[in-house]
Amino acid sequence: MSSEVIFGNAQIVTVDRVFAGSVIVQDGVIADIREGGTLPRGAIDCEGDYLTPGLVELHTDNLERHMQPRPSVDWPHDAAIIAHDAELAGAGITTVFDAMRIGSINSGKTRYERYARPLASEMLALRGQGMLKISHFLHLRAEICSETLAEELAEFGPADRVGLVSLMDHTPGQRQFRDLSKLKAYVMGKNNLSEDEWLDHIAQLTDMRARFGDMHEQAAVDHARRYGALLASHDDTTADHVAKSAGYGIKLAEFPTTREAAEACHRHGIAVMMGAPNLIRGGSHSGNVSAAELAEAGLLDIISSDYVPAALLLSAYRLGQMWNDLPRAMATVTANPAKAAGLQDRGRIEQGLRGDVLRLSVAGGTPRLRGVWSRGLRVA
Repeated sequence: MSSEVIFGNAQIVTVDRVFAGSVIVQDGVIADIREGGTLPRGAIDCEGDYLTPGLVELHTDNLERHMQPRPSVDWPHDAAIIAHDAELAGAGITTVFDAMRIGSINSGKTRYERYARPLASEMLALRGQGMLKISHFLHLRAEICSETLAEELAEFGPADRVGLVSLMDHTPGQRQFRDLSKLKAYVMGKNNLSEDEWLDHIAQLTDMRARFGDMHEQAAVDHARRYGALLASHDDTTADHVAKSAGYGIKLAEFPTTREAAEACHRHGIAVMMGAPNLIRGGSHSGNVSAAELAEAGLLDIISSDYVPAALLLSAYRLGQMWNDLPRAMATVTANPAKAAGLQDRGRIEQGLRGDVLRLSVAGGTPRLRGVWSRGLRVA
C-alpha cells in the first residue's frame, strides 16, 4: 500500500537557507517541496515550526551503556538494542553508526572480552525483523592495542552493514592520553586498580603496541576496504599523526585533540568531527581542544553526540547561534556526516531523498522536538 504524509506551514531548513513551505513524503521518499505559507489539504500543520532533515550520528557509545547499565550488570541484548534504538529516535537521530569495540585483551584485570560479532548479528537480526525504528549501520572501533584485532576483523564482511572503521590507538603517553596522570585517574577509577596493577596495565598496552601495532593498523585499513567502509582516525594530536592518517586514505578525523591536528586535517582534505558534549560544556572533559575554538576557526565539519544522544540536536542549535547560520549548523549533524559516510540518499531535504524529517520548535534557547519521521513513518 502506498503512503503519504504532508508537512505544511513549516520553516524548512535546507543546506543553504530557511523558507516557509510544505514537504510531501510519499512511500518513504520526499516527493515534492513547495514554497509558500499555504497549508495543503490533509497536511500536518507545523504551526511555523522548523522542519529539518533527520540527524545522522557517526559515533555513539550509547548502545554499550544499555548493554551494561551498571558495572558487571549485563542486560539482555535484544532489549538493550531496542531501548537504544528508541532513545535515538526520541533524540531526532534517524541514521546511526553504532560503535562497537573490536579487538580484545584476554588477560589482566583490565581485560576486554569479545562481544562485537555476536552483538552485530543480533542487531542485524532485529533489523531484518522490522523491530528497529531508525536506520542502523555498524561502526567498528578497531583497538590497535589488543591481542585479537585481526582475527575479529576477519569475522565481518560486506553484508554486515559496516559503514565505518576507526583506528583506536590507546598507547599510553600519546594522543588522547598524552598526560599519563589523566589516563591513570580514568583507568584506576573505572577498574579499581592498585598502583601495581596500574603499572602492569601500562606495561601490557605498551608491549602490545610494540608487538601488534603496525600489523593491526594495516589489518584495519585492509578490512575497511574489503567491507566498503569509511576509514577514520581517532584522537589525532600532531601534524605527523594526520599525515599518517592521510597516507592510509582516511577522510574523517574523530575528535582531534589539538588545533594543530585539526588544521592539518583540513590541509589534507580530512573532515573534522568533534563531540557535542564538548561544544555544550564549553570544553573537553579530558583537557583537549574545545569544539567551540575549532568552530570559530572554521575547522569544524561534523558533530557527534558521543555519549549523550540528546546533545546532538542541542549542539547544532548552539552552533547555529554561534555562526548566526542555522542551515550551516544543521549540516554538521545531517548533510555533512551523510556525505562523509557515502550516504547520498539522506541528510538533506531534497526531492528524491529519504523522508527522514524532524519537526522542532525553540523555547528559551533550547530546541524541542515535536515529531520525528523515518522514511515517512512517525517514530517519536
